[in-house]
Amino acid sequence: MRVARHRTPARTGPRAAIALVQVLGLAVWFSASAVVPRLRAEWGIGDATVVGLTVSVQLGFVAGAVTSALLTLPDRVRPHRLLAWSALGAAGCTLVLATAVDSPGPALVLRALTGVFLAGVYPVGMKLTASWSGPGTRFRDLGVLVGALTLGSALPHLLGGLAGPGLPWRGVLLGAAAAGLLAALLAAVLVRPGPGHAPAPRPDPRYAVRMVRERRPLLVVCAYLGHMWELYAFWTWLPAYLAATPSAGGLPVELVVFAVSGLAGALGCAVAGRLADRVGPAPVAVAALVVSGSCCLLSPVMVGAGAPGLVAFCAVWGAAVVADSGVFTGALSDVADRRYVGTALTTQTALGFLLTAVSIPVVPLVAGSAGWSAALLVLLPGPVLGAMAMRSLLPSATAVPVRA
Repeated sequence: MRVARHRTPARTGPRAAIALVQVLGLAVWFSASAVVPRLRAEWGIGDATVVGLTVSVQLGFVAGAVTSALLTLPDRVRPHRLLAWSALGAAGCTLVLATAVDSPGPALVLRALTGVFLAGVYPVGMKLTASWSGPGTRFRDLGVLVGALTLGSALPHLLGGLAGPGLPWRGVLLGAAAAGLLAALLAAVLVRPGPGHAPAPRPDPRYAVRMVRERRPLLVVCAYLGHMWELYAFWTWLPAYLAATPSAGGLPVELVVFAVSGLAGALGCAVAGRLADRVGPAPVAVAALVVSGSCCLLSPVMVGAGAPGLVAFCAVWGAAVVADSGVFTGALSDVADRRYVGTALTTQTALGFLLTAVSIPVVPLVAGSAGWSAALLVLLPGPVLGAMAMRSLLPSATAVPVRA
């Protein structure tokens, strides 16, 4: 995942193709989470299994990302082919789940395998995007890529919302699997590495330890961990928060979730990326963390704001909570040892997704004792600590440049 430093003008077509593959390929990520009410009714599953359906994907992603980095798969296999085969594998797992599984055990295994394959979709897409990125547009391009991830992850909610409650959960998963299969086809036919693509040096696991002993990389990683504590737990439990809010009565929850986490999130990523190219990553990340942290703090109050106010509030939160994802990728690549940017990004990503395996199950535990109106308050420490860590880079913001 080395960030390109070439000066070839960026081309819109290849980057658009990569983004489209991300949108379609990542539709399987939250496909099971999007049908939780239907699964509860048919399988009679409890909260632990519901949590497991999401956490298993996160842990599978970590395992896949670390294994891919250690085996240097993006360098041994042409990245567009790795992207295509990975999208195909994730779609295949989802297809099997939709057509042949009738109990939670096999479903959890298939969800974990889906996460393993997704580690060849998002990180490889990041590498391919960087290979087409021109000078001065790196954060913008990373923002577009994360926006595509955001939009794709929310697609199952759109499918379920448009089809209505009569659509079986298997139909939603079949739609997500079909999107993944189309992503694999498009990756094989349309996606190719750009002029900035070059094999990265073999990852050095020891650099992961050396990196966290250096002040600036450590601050970026800590800020990223605060961001990840909030992000995936927010995405996972937003439907439950809305469904349990009296003022949301009558709202099409699945369509609202798609608009909030998908559309608003993608817009937030695009805006943050453009701003980071102009003013640097640190102030943009701090601003996003402050806004999302404020939304955490206000979440118990906004349950009484009425349906329009609640939707507007969640849209702001959905935009801010993911806006800094691409910013952290670019920021770490700037402050890490240039020889081991791939190792640094793999370490940061692995730690972040491991942390989501803690934050996701914490939320329903709080909801069980304090109610869903207050449950999302448990996410507040993430953006607060993240903003504090990233703010420490502001006095030396010029030391975190946008490298050309």
